Amino acid sequence: MNPVPWMPAGTVYGTLLNFRREHALWAPRMNDAPYKAPPKAPVLYIKTANTFTPAGGDITLPVGAPVQVTPSLGLVMGDAGAYGAVLFNDVSVVHESYYRPPIKAHCVDGFLGVGGECVPLAQLGGAAGLVGLQIELHINGVHRQTTVLSELVRDAATLLFDVGEFMALRPGDVLMLGTDCLADGTRPLVHAGDTVEITAPGFLPVRHNFVKEATA
Repeated sequence: MNPVPWMPAGTVYGTLLNFRREHALWAPRMNDAPYKAPPKAPVLYIKTANTFTPAGGDITLPVGAPVQVTPSLGLVMGDAGAYGAVLFNDVSVVHESYYRPPIKAHCVDGFLGVGGECVPLAQLGGAAGLVGLQIELHINGVHRQTTVLSELVRDAATLLFDVGEFMALRPGDVLMLGTDCLADGTRPLVHAGDTVEITAPGFLPVRHNFVKEATA
């Protein structure tokens, strides 16, 4: 009998602009309206409970909307801070806004592929052990992206501390460290019929199938 896949028990928060390449690409626009300055605190968004798709599940694509995928690592909160890590496939409708991340783009039903296990941080060498972690994304068996956590603007420990300065993370909440872009600033696109697999050392592979939205 297969174990029940792990699923989030609290709120899942994503972090924007936390990889150096994308931060550098956006830097020339950070002084534009409405804020006219680079962000001083982490820029967060929420993945609501309706977005959670368990490992091995199908993710339905809305008709007529280009959809992008990207791997992320989430820290799972316990009573004394982060105690585990989970791989995620953060799915969203392609969009331009970052300072005001659109809920409709990030929170479509099923748009967070959840890894099937929470790996204890101690097993990964603690927060410091995540620095060298590399996450691979394959679509239909073809390598499409490598996310390297040494390229984070704020590493895991720094991000946790900075988020804690303005909000409390409760047991069961998850804080994703961020998602990286490709060299041209985009993220891999998916289409109906695609299978996305995300892998990293110390974790079981995370697979999700993308299917076409049913029409009447």
